[in-house]
Amino acid sequence: MRKALLRFIDFFYPPFSRWLSLHTFRYIVSGGTNTAIGIILYFLIYNYVLHQQDVNLSFRPYLITAPVATLIIEAPLTFIVGFTLNKYLVFTTSELKGRIQMFRYAIVVSTNLMLNFAMIKIMVQSFNFYPSVAKFVTTIILAVASYFIQTHFSFKVKK
Repeated sequence: MRKALLRFIDFFYPPFSRWLSLHTFRYIVSGGTNTAIGIILYFLIYNYVLHQQDVNLSFRPYLITAPVATLIIEAPLTFIVGFTLNKYLVFTTSELKGRIQMFRYAIVVSTNLMLNFAMIKIMVQSFNFYPSVAKFVTTIILAVASYFIQTHFSFKVKK
């Protein structure tokens, strides 16, 4: 399956070979796939699972807004997909043990999740962004930062 996916991704690489290394291209495709899955899941969960309704926790008098509840549901799913794509399609030369990679990846994703939470909350509540648009804007900003962090921290290659 891995080889088939890499052949499929690499098939589209030649037009971009002048500007990007194959590694960077694979990262963009894998990250873009995970991002698209995240945005689609966010939209579907927000609109069709939660029906844009806030979640009231019955065991505590605590209200979770629909945009935040959607993020809480979507995040673990995209964590699994993102780690798998990065480990097996992009950062295949990293000599770090899988558990170390996953731990580091989890640190980066946790940080991104907190930033996602804060940025979406600010955009929705302060600037009246539609939640799916806020998620999209936040994702673009964090994806660029994540590229460098994943390359030099989570899946770094010893020199």
